[in-house]
Parts: sequence; structure tokens; C-alpha cells
Amino acid sequence: MTGIMTMTRRGALGLALATAASLGLTGAAKAEVNFAGQTVEWIIPFSAGGGSDTWARFNAPLLQKYLPGNPTVVVVNEPGGGSTKGTNLFTARAKPDGLTILGTSGSTQFPYLLGDPRVRYEYQDWKIAMAAPTGGVVYTSPSTGVTNPQEIGKLAGQKLVYASQGATSLDLVPLLGFKMMGFDVQHVFGFKGRGDGRLAFERGEVNIDYQTSSAYLKNVTPLVEAGTAVPLFSWGVLDDDGNVVRDPTFPDLPSYVEAYETLTGKAPSGPDFDAYVAFFTAGFPAQKMVFLPQGTDDAIVDAYQAAFEAMKADPEYIEKSKKILGSYGQVTGRLANALFKKGTTISPELRKQVVDMLEAGYGVKLGG
Repeated sequence: MTGIMTMTRRGALGLALATAASLGLTGAAKAEVNFAGQTVEWIIPFSAGGGSDTWARFNAPLLQKYLPGNPTVVVVNEPGGGSTKGTNLFTARAKPDGLTILGTSGSTQFPYLLGDPRVRYEYQDWKIAMAAPTGGVVYTSPSTGVTNPQEIGKLAGQKLVYASQGATSLDLVPLLGFKMMGFDVQHVFGFKGRGDGRLAFERGEVNIDYQTSSAYLKNVTPLVEAGTAVPLFSWGVLDDDGNVVRDPTFPDLPSYVEAYETLTGKAPSGPDFDAYVAFFTAGFPAQKMVFLPQGTDDAIVDAYQAAFEAMKADPEYIEKSKKILGSYGQVTGRLANALFKKGTTISPELRKQVVDMLEAGYGVKLGG
């Protein structure tokens, strides 16, 4: 067993090279890249303990195993501004040498899509190395009187409090979703990550929360088992026809659409639902992505993509990824580029609808 789990450096590089060949890379291009003795900083623009942090810390040791030269990969948290602070720092400081990578989330994409004035980055300047779809689960406190998802109607008329990173972060999805459901929710803006929101929930400062799948599996499942959190629904996933269906990671939980139907007795529809689905699509099917900065040589990008592909064949990844990350595949190449486009594109009409709603209902002025 040890011989299977502990791959030699030569074997690891061999697997990465084989994967690179399968991606159509040349040996000459691969040979140009060697990170031996160096440190790669993986910038996560959120605080520790959230979904992005959990995702990066799971991937980092496996990534360093398959990058050429086996550099040390360290996760660096740079929270603030709903993830715009750390992302702006990456744009300003990262050199195109392969030693700094950025992990983004829907909370990084949404300010960009909405024209948030804090954004000093341009997604189209970067080169994508990997994309990772994910999901998320909404849960509440038993103090609300809810004991299971079918009792979601008990939340109607109650004063709910939610710890938010900001109206233009990934927390826009629960803001739009709760608003459609008719819940009376106070969104407390300014939290630096979903991990901070969960801690506020644990302290009893808020009574409704959501976490992306990786953070939910790691940090919220124990709360559910202890009886201090009650799951309500998952956001769901998109099927091949673009419909929201149950998340395979949480097959026993209703999707948002099912929860809405339980609450209201009808299927969601109309402009508000169109806006919700647009941002859900931008935020979850392409939620987490890894980028290299502008000007990075294609050989370095190829090396990263080959390393991520080789990583997925590692026995440790195969054994643990589903439990830690959920039932979502991490992808490179053409599919990663397709998800990249999906996560950074929205129609002008839906953008204006949401911008106007945020200004009228929450005093958030974005202009444009």
C-alpha cells in the first residue's frame, strides 16, 4: 500500500509528462519549466476556513508533487473587499514566472461582472490553469424552530440575519434567492470570507448561513451532527438542459428550486428568477478557478495544466477529493476555458436589473 501511495519524484514527473503529452504538449516546451528549490505562492483572497481556503489547501500539496521540480506550494490568505483586495494585489504584483497563482471564486467574479469600482483587475488578461465547479448548502439555526428542510415555511415572517461579504460578492446569490423567497433577511455586510460568516453563525450572531460544498462538508457537517445547524437546501446544479436540479454531493437535500416550491407552492419564474439563475450560473458551475498573471509563457501554463491533470490520477486525490471537495470534477484545457467564459459573462440587461435592485434596496451604488 505504501508503495502505491508514495510515488517517487521520477514517477511523479513521468506521470505529469505523460499527461502533458496527452494534452498535446511538446517535450521541448515541458523541459523549459523547472521550479526546483522555489516556492509558489497560491493567493486566496479570502480569510482562512472558508470554501476557497479549504479547496486550495487540499490541492496545494498535490500540485507541488506534480509541478516540474516539485516546488513548495504555500497558500497565502489576502482577505478584504469581498476578495477584490487580494485580487488587486495579485494583478499589481504577480510576476509572469509561474511562482504566483491566484485562486478566484464567484465572489471575485461578481464584482467584475457588476462593475464594482473596487475592481482593478481584468479577467481576460490572465491565463487559466484549472477550473472547479462547486455547490453550496443553506442552513439555519434550530432557534428558528426549523428541524428539517420540509419546515422551511417556519422561516416566513421571522427576522433572519446573514453574515455577508458584500452585495457584489458570491453572497449575491443568497441575497437574490432569499429575496425571491420573501424572507425578511438583514444582510450584514463586511465579512472577509464565508469562514467568518460560519463563525458568526456558531457564535449565535446570525441565524441563517450558507457555505460552499468543501467548507460545508468539513466545517458544517459536524454542526448538523451536533444539532446546532439545520440544513435547508442546496443551491443545486445545472443539468444538460440548463435546469436547476439536486446537487449529487447532497442528494438528500432539495435544490433551491424545490425549496422555493415547498415554500410557495409554485415553481420560480419571471425576471427575478432569471437574474438569480444568471448569477448562480456565473458563480457555481465555474466558481473556483486558478490563474497565472498576464504575460506568463505558455510553457508555464502548460506545465500547470499538466500538473493538475496528473494530480487527479493520484491515489490520495482519488481517495479524498469527493469527501473534501464534493462530487465535482476539476478541469483544464478546453472545458476550463468554457467554464471561464461562463463565469465571467452576463447579459447587459440582467446586469442592469441587478445593479438597479442593489441600489434601490441596499444603497449599493455601482454606476453604469
